[in-house]
Amino acid sequence: MSTIEEGIEVDVPVTVAYNQWTQFESFPHFMSGVESIEQVDDTHTHWKTKVAGVERELDATITEQHPDQRVAWRSTGGVDHGGVVTFHKLTDSTCKVMVQIDWEPQGVVEGVGSAEGADDLRVKADLKRFKEYIEDEGRATGAWRGDVQ
Repeated sequence: MSTIEEGIEVDVPVTVAYNQWTQFESFPHFMSGVESIEQVDDTHTHWKTKVAGVERELDATITEQHPDQRVAWRSTGGVDHGGVVTFHKLTDSTCKVMVQIDWEPQGVVEGVGSAEGADDLRVKADLKRFKEYIEDEGRATGAWRGDVQ
């Protein structure tokens, strides 16, 4: 199992960052390798990815979600994948977004890439693109404020 931990400070209020993160279908705008995400219902998503020419599909379940605090998920098929994103208010207009992902690399290429830190670099770059995306927008494109225990 490989673990990735990254974080970034974002120049928007914590509510804005959190609300945008709940808009899973917008992830292809800032996550490399994510082709599409379908929000099936409040707690289920279907992902299509393409990384290094390898196409995958997976389903994920939101296992915990608390507005302005955290979103946790676990894959329910395909790649063994799960994690949590937490949101931390720094000031009224800034916050920190922290990501922890646990995943099982599949095959030699993913195993070597993970061992060399390629997955960490990808998440770091995705967070930087999220920061640029939400700061450029200045507001969330939507929100889901439900609570999942």
